[in-house]
Amino acid sequence: MDARARRLASPLAIGGVVAAATLALRLRDPHVSGAWGGCPTKLLTDLDCPLCGSLRAVNDLTHLDVGAALSSNLVFVLAVPVIIFFFARRLVACWRGGEAMRPLVIPSWVWGGGLVVLAVFTVVRNLPGNMLAA
Repeated sequence: MDARARRLASPLAIGGVVAAATLALRLRDPHVSGAWGGCPTKLLTDLDCPLCGSLRAVNDLTHLDVGAALSSNLVFVLAVPVIIFFFARRLVACWRGGEAMRPLVIPSWVWGGGLVVLAVFTVVRNLPGNMLAA
């Protein structure tokens, strides 16, 4: 196996796992109660966690129903293009090799801001009568 194939093995394996999971969510509808089990946070606290509704959002996106996906989990759907961008960026870096393989350094303020967004989203979606609820 040449060096490029070794570099590409990890991101391509991750892409394959994500594709298989997406196909599984397309075939087995998470809108059916109990189809994929339940969220432990929801079961223990009766609160929606930041990821609640993500499985339904993936299923809705595979049916090209962006509106339903947004209503299932707004933050997850907005994060999908960012995730795809960074995955593609890593894939290109693995293809090129050399200096491009350096790890991406994300500033701590970005991590902090992301955690604040998730915390606010979690609080807001658990307020009574909120349209962001899962």
